Order: sequence, then C-alpha cells, then structure tokens
Amino acid sequence: MSKEGFEKLNRELRELKTNGRRSIAQQIEEARSHGDLSENAEYEAAKEAQAHLEKRIAELEMSLSNSRIIDEKTVDGSKVYVLSTVTILNKKTGKEMTYTLVSKQEADFAQGKISIDSPIGSALMGKEIGDVVEVKVPAGKLELEIRNIERMI
Repeated sequence: MSKEGFEKLNRELRELKTNGRRSIAQQIEEARSHGDLSENAEYEAAKEAQAHLEKRIAELEMSLSNSRIIDEKTVDGSKVYVLSTVTILNKKTGKEMTYTLVSKQEADFAQGKISIDSPIGSALMGKEIGDVVEVKVPAGKLELEIRNIERMI
C-alpha cells in the first residue's frame, strides 16, 4: 500500500473511533429518552448504525495491521507491480488507457487507480513493455498490450 493510502485509512479509522462513536452514542441516548425500547424504531436504527460503524472499524484495523507501506522509489520500473502506472492499448478497439495499480483499499476507478486484485490488474502484474495479455472480463475477453510503465511518484 502506498504511504498516502495508509495515511488515508488511518485518518478514517481515527475519525470513526472518535467522532463516529460519539455521534452514534448520542443517537442511542436520544432514542432511549423516547421511552419503550421494544417499539422504538429510532433506537433500532441507531443500534444498527452502531453495528455498521464497529464493522468498518474492525475492517480498517485489520487492513492497517496487515498492510505494508511500499516505498515508490524501490519499485522496479521495467515490470508492472503495485504502484506502477501502466499505459495499455486495447487491441480490439485501438483505445489507450492509463491505470495506476494499487491495493484494493486504495482502488478508485474514477481516479484511474485499479486494484491489483482486479482482472486487469492481476493480468498485468509482472509483465513488461510490449507484452500482450488476455484478460477475461464480464463483457468477454480483452487483449491488452503494455505500452508504457512508470513508477508512481
């Protein structure tokens, strides 16, 4: 995971543990003040929100504890690895696309960041400029040629 991605997840975790938990506690307390909890939809909704919050906190803690920050300067620029920015050519359509390969927690297609676990990401891993990979996607098969590889700076 990139240092930027690690820090982003860490900020989210701190926010959820402090402000998120405080907000949920206030919602539960307010719902309790409305009387009978057995027929209190507001209380049930707050308890459900609390469960979702705690689940997300656990997911973030697990991701962060199992993560390793990769120094972008040490990434081999001749092959595709995590944190590589890769320009590929779709052989069928002739369209070029550029993606940065990141961990699944950092993936954001709108920003051109795809997960190394995605079909395209995993097919590109370890390949070099000029290699052609075949990727199975829901719409069929893609034939992609690696045109350029850059390190994420």
